[in-house]
Amino acid sequence: MKRIALFLLTNLAIMVVLGIVVSLTGANRFIGPNGLDLPTLLVFSAIMGFGGSFISLLMSKFIAKWSTGARVITQPRDATERWLVETVQRFANKANLPMPEVAIYDGAPNAFATGASRSSSLVAVSTGLLQTMSRQEAEAVIAHEVAHIANGDMVTLTLIQGVVNTFVFFLARVVGYLVDSFLRRGDTQSSGPGIGYMVTVLVCDIVFGVLASVIVMYFSRQREFRADAGAAQLMGTPQHMMAALRRLGGMEPGALPQNLATAGINDRPGWMALFSSHPPLEERIAALAGNRN
Repeated sequence: MKRIALFLLTNLAIMVVLGIVVSLTGANRFIGPNGLDLPTLLVFSAIMGFGGSFISLLMSKFIAKWSTGARVITQPRDATERWLVETVQRFANKANLPMPEVAIYDGAPNAFATGASRSSSLVAVSTGLLQTMSRQEAEAVIAHEVAHIANGDMVTLTLIQGVVNTFVFFLARVVGYLVDSFLRRGDTQSSGPGIGYMVTVLVCDIVFGVLASVIVMYFSRQREFRADAGAAQLMGTPQHMMAALRRLGGMEPGALPQNLATAGINDRPGWMALFSSHPPLEERIAALAGNRN
């Protein structure tokens, strides 16, 4: 319930902020007496598309901690927490990164990395992962998350999401305007967009948004292969990452909030794989096997 409430409140806050921005800039006035103003619509779409993505990115660490109940380790309480902090520090040094925040949370086996930049990042590991994996396997998963940070994956995916969001907003409103104009042809009494516009835009936002998510998830899966390769490089061998993936194949990954899914552990069978942020474990293992020296 807490995660759902946070998700809804966060998105509501983002939409309110963006609504204020487009009102102040006049970017929401893209339908005038002379029809659709495409340059203004493009500005509106970019503000909504990139604005939402970057606000979510800036809030990602807060959302991650709040939604998973993750506790940042400022002072290790036991040997496991000390090992976790030291492991993240070791890999961060190898990757020439500033030390990320390190957090631990209760849950089934999973881990994720998030943050607005390489210098403001978070690596969180579940107690389930620490309890069920060997130290080398857990190290490989941690190295994978550090590789995400080193590769700038959070920012890259935010930019990709911003681009596709912009096209979704733009195309949905163009189609809405065309449908509304067709339905109201010959009507000289009404001014401004009608019900046809509003319904069409709503439907197109949903349909185009689903199609856009396929594109974003494709790029996310490619970044996973890169992070696996990065983990192998940090570990000095792909064997430990391969062992960790095999271990995960026999586990049920802990559920993560949707906005963290691209940084965690998951894959989906069948056609649902198009909407998966991670490739199948078998493909990841095969890719690592092909990278062996």
